[in-house]
Amino acid sequence: MVAGCFTIERTSTVSMERLCKAVALDGHNLLPKVLPEYYVSGEIVENSGAGTIRKFKFTPAVKAASFIKDRVEVDQENHLVKYVIIDGGLIGKRLKSHVLEVKYEASDNGGCVVKTKIEYETLDDKPLSEEEVAKMNEGVVQSTKAVEGYLLANPTAYA
Repeated sequence: MVAGCFTIERTSTVSMERLCKAVALDGHNLLPKVLPEYYVSGEIVENSGAGTIRKFKFTPAVKAASFIKDRVEVDQENHLVKYVIIDGGLIGKRLKSHVLEVKYEASDNGGCVVKTKIEYETLDDKPLSEEEVAKMNEGVVQSTKAVEGYLLANPTAYA
């Protein structure tokens, strides 16, 4: 098994409060709405003190998987969200574990900086390829941009 980690950092003109609320607390509803070409549906499977468990079903456009199930842990005070993929996606196929940590930090222009750390452990002795890492990066960035677009077009949403 090989453990790996990579980061993505990008800026947004949307406030950290709105972006964090939209993605972390309502992503199961919003992502299928803003990216219907990739998401069939999203739902909360279990809501407990240990973290909310959500399930997303994907369209055939997502080649790597038909669904993922994740556990979301939200630290609202620090604008930190941790997503632990517990089923689906590359879990059991290529990865033993897959965790995303997203930190939202306020920026001077009223927007925010979104810092995403992705940690994984492979099932075999091969690290993720550059192509696999690029696809993960693309998915994170594309989802964030779609949510930002929705929030900019709907300034009262998640306010």
